[in-house]
Amino acid sequence: MTDVVDLRPITDDDATLLVVATAGNLSWSGQHFTEADVRTRPEFRHYTRLVGSRGDFGFVALRAGVPVGVGWALFLPADDPGYGFVDGAIPEISLWVRADARGSGVGRMLLRRLQHEAVLKRIPKLSLSVEEGNRAARLYAAEGFVPVVGREDDGVMLWSGEAAVGTPRSR
Repeated sequence: MTDVVDLRPITDDDATLLVVATAGNLSWSGQHFTEADVRTRPEFRHYTRLVGSRGDFGFVALRAGVPVGVGWALFLPADDPGYGFVDGAIPEISLWVRADARGSGVGRMLLRRLQHEAVLKRIPKLSLSVEEGNRAARLYAAEGFVPVVGREDDGVMLWSGEAAVGTPRSR
């Protein structure tokens, strides 16, 4: 298998991949939720569809044409928030890498691509939620995500690229 990883934008044809990725994210420490749970439970299902009209975006990582990871950003509304919800104007990201591709840099590549896209789109912040004990938390911290004060127990983290998009930093 080649080590070359290509990225491409998520398309409508990736709906099943988002279900698999969401189930994987929810069950990172063991089988807690199934793909059927993701398809039927509203608190999970909203992670499986990108809505272009609200600005959602994402990328699929491919090795030899086969998906090995996916990263996506959703502008979920306050009346249907995700686990990492901070504000309706801040997209929540999800990142999943297939088990046999973890530790190879795919996650970092996807995360940096999401951050780059946010800068291009002049989106000053990204949020996420990561459970305690998940080694991905180290990646997020290394790439500039910091815990949200008062939401530490929920694992909510925020990345601020405000300087990169030319907006003033808030304190």
